Amino acid sequence: MEKSTAKHTLVEDITAMITGSLFVVLGLVFFKAGGFLTGGIVGLSLVLSKLLTSVSFGQILFIINMPFYWLAFKRMGKRFTLNTFIGVATVSLLSDYSHLVIRLEHVEPVLAAVMGGFLVGMGMLVLFRHNASLGGLGILCLFLQERYGWNAGRLQMGFDACIVGVGFFLVSPWVLALSVLGAMSVNIIIAMNHKPGRYNIS
Repeated sequence: MEKSTAKHTLVEDITAMITGSLFVVLGLVFFKAGGFLTGGIVGLSLVLSKLLTSVSFGQILFIINMPFYWLAFKRMGKRFTLNTFIGVATVSLLSDYSHLVIRLEHVEPVLAAVMGGFLVGMGMLVLFRHNASLGGLGILCLFLQERYGWNAGRLQMGFDACIVGVGFFLVSPWVLALSVLGAMSVNIIIAMNHKPGRYNIS
């Protein structure tokens, strides 16, 4: 399959940052409604927000990403680092104030897990294809895919399994099972749609 070689314009990148971030935030609304956990740096931030109740999810997500920007800059370039910083900052800000504009009074837990996962996955896919990520393990997975051709989605799924496993000590077995379903839904979207050589981000 022929790769796309046309570079994204600044307007396209900005639109993508907003669109991808909104997808992720809406997915997190579903996850929070069900009390679920998920994988990656977002999942780690959710876990810490349950333990550190005085600090918001958005604040944790923003702070915990700081060390990963060095790897992003050294290995993925200035543009990727800047786009990722914007994406993380946007998700951090919007997720803390999303309750002011949207509330889910009732949602079937299984639907919340699957729909939330698909939305987060689609948001991350948009960011990936515009040379950005949500930081953290996403940066590491994209670097390994670029360097060694390893599938970013499958790598992310392995990391996610470890992070969600921590939820065994934090939530009920049913909520943990649905959290795993949500994490799988995220990575199914990424693994199916973001493969080496399929799309040339630029």
